[in-house]
Amino acid sequence: MERRNFLRMSALTAGTTAFSASWWQGAHAAPAQNAVSPYGALLGADANGLQLPSGFTSQVVARSSQVVPGTSYTWHGAPDGGACYADGTGWIYVSNSEISGSGGGASMLRFNSAGTVTAASRILSGTSSNCAGGKTPWNTWLSCEETSTGRVWETYPFGGTAVARPAMGRFKHEAAAADPVRQVVYLTEDETNGRFYRFVPTTWGNLSAGTLQVLVAGSGTSGSFSWANVPDPDGSPTATRSQVSGSKSFNGGEGCHNQNDTVWITTKGDNRVWQFNLLTSTFELAYDDGLVSPGPAPLTGVDNITGSSSGDLYVAEDGGNMEICMITPDDKISVFLRITGQSSSEITGPAFSPAGNRLYFSSQRGTSGSSSGGITYCVTGPFRT
Repeated sequence: MERRNFLRMSALTAGTTAFSASWWQGAHAAPAQNAVSPYGALLGADANGLQLPSGFTSQVVARSSQVVPGTSYTWHGAPDGGACYADGTGWIYVSNSEISGSGGGASMLRFNSAGTVTAASRILSGTSSNCAGGKTPWNTWLSCEETSTGRVWETYPFGGTAVARPAMGRFKHEAAAADPVRQVVYLTEDETNGRFYRFVPTTWGNLSAGTLQVLVAGSGTSGSFSWANVPDPDGSPTATRSQVSGSKSFNGGEGCHNQNDTVWITTKGDNRVWQFNLLTSTFELAYDDGLVSPGPAPLTGVDNITGSSSGDLYVAEDGGNMEICMITPDDKISVFLRITGQSSSEITGPAFSPAGNRLYFSSQRGTSGSSSGGITYCVTGPFRT
């Protein structure tokens, strides 16, 4: 038996209990396999260099180092994680800047009901390597610093001064996902032996105080999990990932998405999407590039992740073929879009507009391969709802 098939059978056998427990939800119950996209084949590249399915169109909404059309604001370099917020008849798209030193931070674009930019501005400055993050139910943006002593910054797209939230831990933060049902915020860590955390605020809606916890589980790809308190969230002198015996190691934690009593995280080091059933406290693989049949695996360089109201997951690539792939609730994976001519970049910040008919994202380094050449896009079309 080939090693890939052996691994797949082992993972499926080990995860039988977890699969049965979550199968009734009818969504993402096994490692996803190749399939034809529900949107059909990709067409040739459009004027913006994007290959899209029929019925979808693209536009460039901002370029790094250039003034955003219709405003006086110069868009930041190295655009990364993002999210959308309803704003009256329009909406806001927030984007991080993964510039190191003190050049990072985050910016926002405000759109009217027609999808035209009406304003742009900074919402966070003077921070470093702001990679991903997450949206809160109270309409703030958690901007995460991807440094060894990185912090989570709570920012205010609708106005207000950004505030550091040290109680959420000092480590190489990547993404965050708020869970209003359990009143916690999940956090990923971009280390080869990173951990998966959750922050339990003392008061929901106030992130100034609370308890940082780490996921405890076996070393396999499925099973049960629990949470344990991290004794010293400051991470000094002992890193947070090394403080709790039995905490589970993840190879390069990246994106994080919470929906319908499930939280997903991506790990770039092993090209996996992990799924955590919050009702049964079990976990399993939603995707593994070594378990795809028939091959080849469509998704590599697994990075940022978001979801649509239909339950489809959209996973961006850091490298790979510069694609956003989609995983459907029936465990099928396919390519949704591809950016051509930008092999030295990565796709970042996928986020849907409130109506669900527009997908925003960036190419972090664009055609130039430099952080000053980032491009932020919008794709409009008949997304499944």
